[in-house]
Amino acid sequence: MAFPAARRGRAVDHRGMTVRRTLLTLALCGALLSSGTAAEASRPAAGPQPPRTHAYGPHPRQTITVYGTGGPALVVLHGGSWARDTDWSGWSRWFAARGFTVYETDYRLSSDAVWPAQRTDVLAALRWVARHAGPRAGKPLLLGSSAGGHLAVSVGAYGEGRAYARGVAALSPVASPYRAWRDGIRPDAPPERRGLARAAERLAGCVPDRAGARCRELWSDMTAASHASGARDAPLYLVHSAGDFVPPAHSAELAAAQRRAGLSDVTVRTVPGAAHGGPLLRERGLAEGVLAWLRARARARG
Repeated sequence: MAFPAARRGRAVDHRGMTVRRTLLTLALCGALLSSGTAAEASRPAAGPQPPRTHAYGPHPRQTITVYGTGGPALVVLHGGSWARDTDWSGWSRWFAARGFTVYETDYRLSSDAVWPAQRTDVLAALRWVARHAGPRAGKPLLLGSSAGGHLAVSVGAYGEGRAYARGVAALSPVASPYRAWRDGIRPDAPPERRGLARAAERLAGCVPDRAGARCRELWSDMTAASHASGARDAPLYLVHSAGDFVPPAHSAELAAAQRRAGLSDVTVRTVPGAAHGGPLLRERGLAEGVLAWLRARARARG
């Protein structure tokens, strides 16, 4: 009788040991899983690709900084009176975060070379983008500010501008450096306009109305409207503020010339205030308006 009782006791002990071993195994697995999860959480999350800078020519200023990857190509041209840099990295990241591959492009300044070196640089940069962006990126869009806006609208109307860009958005573009010079030499001109007149002289390398035919041709060549060819040119989205020291008349003249030549896709906006260039994007709804226009042109064929 004792023997069967002893066997029953040992059987109970084995079942208890089995349960304890199972619980221990589960605990160890849980610990391993927990530590693995903690290690995974401690790894930095994959963020956006950092900007990359490339040379598109031999001059130190002939560089392109690329933000984002895989989206429609957007070439950004900074302002600075053709004489200095302005920082567009923040807005370049903003547009890249919204689906564009942004090519922030530097170009030779007026202290490096006179016109048309700056336009030549932008055309060279566009060729570089076409080679490196790939066919899926499509023909680039241009976004320029102030002096960079001048370069953008100049390229968009140069020859058959649609061959270079599928659309041009420009903030306070100095579409006519001659108008800027004329406005800046008036006795009552404010300091910003006087400074822009001097900057335009440095860009041309000569003073209009005081030089020969070659100088007059150069100033005409710097004026985007003189190249207007209508439907063969890139669509335009032009913005100024009402109190801009580069007045809306710059874009109104260009828009009128392009419409006369047959370009129907032209938008000119004047917003309240006195913001100039890049700061216009901080005006209510304007950044989103520019973004929507660029996206629509990115989807268009051509």
